[in-house]
Order: sequence, then C-alpha cells, then structure tokens
Amino acid sequence: MQILRRTGWIARADRPRHTSEVMDSRQNRISVVRGNRMVPLLPGEGGRGERRGLEQPWNGVLLERHRVAAIEIPVHQHRELCLHLQITGQEAMEWWSGGGHGQEKTAPGTMILLPEGTEDRLLWHGASERLILTVQPELLRRTAEEWSGAVPEFRAWWSLEDPGLRALLGEMGREAQEGWPLGRLYADLVVAGMVRQLLRRYAIDPVEPPPQRGGLPMPELRRVIEFISAGLDRDLSLQEIAREVGLSPFYFAREFRSVTGQTPYQYLLDQRMERAKRLLKQHDWPVQEIATMTGFNSPVNFVRAFRQRVGVTPGAWRKGV
Repeated sequence: MQILRRTGWIARADRPRHTSEVMDSRQNRISVVRGNRMVPLLPGEGGRGERRGLEQPWNGVLLERHRVAAIEIPVHQHRELCLHLQITGQEAMEWWSGGGHGQEKTAPGTMILLPEGTEDRLLWHGASERLILTVQPELLRRTAEEWSGAVPEFRAWWSLEDPGLRALLGEMGREAQEGWPLGRLYADLVVAGMVRQLLRRYAIDPVEPPPQRGGLPMPELRRVIEFISAGLDRDLSLQEIAREVGLSPFYFAREFRSVTGQTPYQYLLDQRMERAKRLLKQHDWPVQEIATMTGFNSPVNFVRAFRQRVGVTPGAWRKGV
C-alpha cells in the first residue's frame, strides 16, 4: 500500500486526507510540546471554513474539529487538559504513555481525557472525525479554589463513556459550526457546566461546589437586571454580569437561577425577544437593524431565535399573522 508522508504525519493513500477546521480566532491552534518546540497537536492548514473571522465566544477553552486519516502523532506533552470526542470512525487506536501501552476500541461518542503534563504517542488505525478541546489550567484551578481551596489533579482516560460530557462537547461543536448564534453568555454557561463536570467526576480527589447561599439579595438582583436591560444590544458575557455583584460566574449563575427560575441566558433571551417585539410593532425598521439592536450577530440568528421563542418569524409577528 502506498504511504503518503506530510509534515510529520502518515496517511494511507486509500483514505481521506487530513483536513482541519480551527474554531477559534484568538489563538492559532491547539498546541503541544514536541522536543523543545510548540507544534499543533494535529497537522493541517488550520482553515476556519465558513466561519472565518468570527471570534470564538467561550473563555478558557479552545476547540478544533478535525477529519483525519490513519495517523500517528509522535511523542508530545500537553500544556492543558485535552478532551477528544470521536464523531465518526470505528477502527482501533493505540497509545503509549508513562511507560505503558494500550489499544482501545473506538466508536462515535467515545472520548479521551488527557491531563496537563501528559506525555504520550498516539496511533489511529483508520479514518475518523473528532472534536478536540483544551481547557486552560487556570480555569480549572480558579474554579476549584473558589469551591473548596483544592488544587485539582486528573488522571488520563484513554477510553471514556460519559453521556453528559459528550452532550456538552457536542453542543459546543454545533454552536461553532453555526457561527455561535447564541452568543457569549450561553457559551460561558456551557463552559461552566463542562468545568463542573470535570471537577466533580474526573478530578482524582473530586471537587464539589459549596452549598447554595439562598439566592441573590434583592438589591443585587435589581442591579443585575438593570445591567442586563442596559446591555441588550451587546453580546454580554457571564463574567461581565457576575462582576456587577462581585460574584464568580459559577456562583452568580447558580444564585440567579435559584431566585428567578431561569438561567441568565434564558432571562437575557426573553428580554431580547420582548424588546424585539416592541421595536417591530412601533417602527418599520428592517429586521437586520432590529437584530443588531437586540444583540444578535446576524439577522439569520435573530430570525431563528425569534421563531423558536415566539412561534412565528419577526415579519409575520409584525403583520399580526
């Protein structure tokens, strides 16, 4: 069988060549240490596909989507916790790490979890498509310290089945492919959910969040609602809102929901829809302009969200259909 060799990777000629879509514009690539150099974990041009120029909204993580042929990744060390979610492919994967060696069955939905500092070599025996995510150590440590003062440590999982974690990664992949239509606040909440899952289920000494304190006091709740109302035309982040009342994003999201019965994102979306309804009825401005005034990054995302929330398109609602 003919073997193609390209920039440090091996692909069999009868399988699709490697392509990659990097879903981030603030950092270049998910990178690892090989020898004394920083190199991309997986090779390829790293094109951003149809989402070129859009800034990824989540904080503390980097997401890539890859289609790879049978490939060997030489020895490398991870600087950050790394998660692989396999989307397609069935053939075996081999790993070498810490003096050990193993071969794992793979299938859509299986995952790999590799902590910061892991040194390994990988060999996939067949083509696959996968989402790869890295989580900055500072994000995990900061959250763990807020919860319990602990410094989290993790072990490597070479074959992991976790429907909850898989759903979170899959949601991030869908958001990225669609151009992050739900914005920063939703992205922050998804990342917070992932960090919570990692600390509670996969830290060697599980880290549990502290008990709820009983919700936001009324003055703080009022301040938050006023802040959100004043920023409906912006892509608000969870950090921005939480900062208004001096809480961490995790604490704020939990306490806000305990009082209102909604996540901050659900509340923000409701307020945007109410403003959109008023603008549609009171003005004949184009839908594109109203989308911008209610914090959506595109008219398409606005129309989709409006239809899902209200039941009809903005144009039909304006006409009273």
